[in-house]
Amino acid sequence: MRGTRFAGILTAATTLAATLAACSQAELSPDPGAVATNEDRHREANTEGIVKVSKSDAEWKKQLTENQFEVTRKQGTERAFTGKYWDSKTKGTYRCVCCGQELFSSDTKYDSGTGWPSFWKPLSKDRVATTTDRDLGYERTEVHCSGCEAHLGHIFGDGPKPTGLRYCLNSASLDLHPEKPAAE
Repeated sequence: MRGTRFAGILTAATTLAATLAACSQAELSPDPGAVATNEDRHREANTEGIVKVSKSDAEWKKQLTENQFEVTRKQGTERAFTGKYWDSKTKGTYRCVCCGQELFSSDTKYDSGTGWPSFWKPLSKDRVATTTDRDLGYERTEVHCSGCEAHLGHIFGDGPKPTGLRYCLNSASLDLHPEKPAAE
């Protein structure tokens, strides 16, 4: 059994490495308006419904678990296939774990095979913002919450239609609020 589990992990790691290599070469060509860019961030600071939250590291540490703090405030990444939501099928709205801003709907979540929760679009373009990330030696597009600048994950150009984007997120940065059952 242990060998089977190791083989599965090795296969997943190999697939992930190939996906990351391909994605690093993929040209992101999002629909204009699909996400807010750095240039838009200042202008959108007062967008209706977006509440800006700013706290010190000490304040964030009191609110978040160690893992949530590392991921959201220090741009960390949880290991693939370990996060709370990577395979969740629960219907609802995914919110920022730091400020509670609504970010993504389960209606746009899909199984990308990467081991992280993946979505093809945010609830609206003003809910997330992007920056360029060169930490791994190549250029990626980091996505973060527009309300508190929490690191959520990265955007890749290998997602499904209609956007062609994959918002590859960390479960540690999200809080799922399940849909309430319809009243009968």
